[in-house]
Amino acid sequence: MSKPPKRTPNFRTEAQERAFWEAKGRDSTEYLDWAKARRAVLPNLKPSTKTISLRLPQHLLDSIKAAANARDVPYQSLIKVWLLEKVEG
Repeated sequence: MSKPPKRTPNFRTEAQERAFWEAKGRDSTEYLDWAKARRAVLPNLKPSTKTISLRLPQHLLDSIKAAANARDVPYQSLIKVWLLEKVEG
């Protein structure tokens, strides 16, 4: 059984609050009631990306660039769309 959370003191100034939370050994989790916690939904959060190096034959890259140009999109974006379609398809 968990113990009830500590009560957060009232602060007169932001400086007092900052000093309180910066105090050595202070653990903010002791002041949280996890029973009242809710899962956060962040709909506008963009997934993180990772840069990769991909070696393609020149003729294949030229074909991809031509297809992207016909669709008026960057070729890297077209590659991402095609990969996603293949993975989800």
